[in-house]
Amino acid sequence: MLSSRNNVVRALTVTATAALVIAGLGACSSDADGGGGDASSFPEGDINFIVQAAAGGGSDLTSRALSAELEGILGTSIVVENRPGASGSTAMQYVADQEADGYTIGFAPVEVSMLEHLGFDVLPENYDFLGQVMFSPGVIAVPADSPYDSLDDLVEASQDEAITVANAGAGSIWEAATLGLAEESGADLTPVPFDGGAPAVAAALGGQVDAVVAGAGETVQANADGTLKILALFNDEVHPMLEDVPTAESEGYDLMFGGWGGIYAPTGLPDDVKQALSDAIAEAAESDSFSDAITPSGALPTYKTPEEFTSFVESESERFAGLLGGN
Repeated sequence: MLSSRNNVVRALTVTATAALVIAGLGACSSDADGGGGDASSFPEGDINFIVQAAAGGGSDLTSRALSAELEGILGTSIVVENRPGASGSTAMQYVADQEADGYTIGFAPVEVSMLEHLGFDVLPENYDFLGQVMFSPGVIAVPADSPYDSLDDLVEASQDEAITVANAGAGSIWEAATLGLAEESGADLTPVPFDGGAPAVAAALGGQVDAVVAGAGETVQANADGTLKILALFNDEVHPMLEDVPTAESEGYDLMFGGWGGIYAPTGLPDDVKQALSDAIAEAAESDSFSDAITPSGALPTYKTPEEFTSFVESESERFAGLLGGN
């Protein structure tokens, strides 16, 4: 009888010990995956992708092309939402205010490094930067029936009457480029802000303004169609899809302005979620299908890692602090 009782006790002890060992192994496995997080479990629902500009522009096109790739890579729906307004600060502040769980990301334009120097509460440190995906040098263009056939023509005409120039919004990179051109050339240029590149280009096409400063990616198709004339490219190299367009430098104007874009999220993402997103963005941005989607529009696929992109944003912020008179 005693022997039987001892056997039962021993059996229960072995079972309990085994359970503790298994539980311990499970805990170790969880810890190894990153403090209780498992990157393979992310995402478990839809991801909201916030675009700071109106539908139809370069930011929107790039965001939707990248989102299409991310859906296949991450195995979930990417819901693109346009929140234009206030030079993109409306969308940027919205992203910064969301929970840092990976389910809200956004398109980070060059303005993310500019707006704090213009009095907006948009600070680069409010975001986790997940990778750059494109670059689009700026251009100045006029309607096809414009009397101006060169940048010199436009500058000369401005001596008699101010030239109105559409841009993607007050405080945007393209307003800064317009002011830079005015300073460099002595032209009398009046910036006219719109909510995004597409509306700005449409204003030029419709004759509401004399000219537009926008990204090459937002104007190359209209240039090819013959509805816009691009007078100059604000870059030191000719654009591969605009080989007949002179650079501003070749016309005697030292101007370098471009619109870059990447992906960001609210600061403080868990490490495993940040890794999952950045890996997916790298794969999407370097895919042939993403390149094929944005290159015909004139944008240039340009990838930087999260670390490289973060450093680049910081350097651009320093550059614009001097250019825009910020702190």
